[in-house]
Amino acid sequence: MKPSIRVLVADDHLLVRTAVSELLNTVDGMSVVGQATDGREALDLVEQLRPNVVLMDVTMPAMSGLEATRLLTERHPGLTVLMFSGDVRYSVVQAARAAGATGFLAKGCRGTDLIRAVQRVHSGGSAWPGSA
Repeated sequence: MKPSIRVLVADDHLLVRTAVSELLNTVDGMSVVGQATDGREALDLVEQLRPNVVLMDVTMPAMSGLEATRLLTERHPGLTVLMFSGDVRYSVVQAARAAGATGFLAKGCRGTDLIRAVQRVHSGGSAWPGSA
């Protein structure tokens, strides 16, 4: 049976991509289908791999996660993007919302919070700081 939640992880740090992917791959019904090192690669991989959820770092080289999110949500209206950053200032969270993201998580969150957020946005909800 094919996992129902297909995730693309986009982050410029190898350790973050690897650790997050390994965590998400432990969840029944969830599979990381690819990893991108920047926003441009994320755009290409979404076309090739057709994930349902993209976990996108805000700050990456070549193309920021914010710009990639804006382009992805314009080109793929059904795609869900969950932004992920160590910078949790209000202005950054608002920029993620304006770019079309469905949620935002701090990189300092617990693994269980990340898993729940991916599940929540995949099922049509949102995952913003302060939301239940």
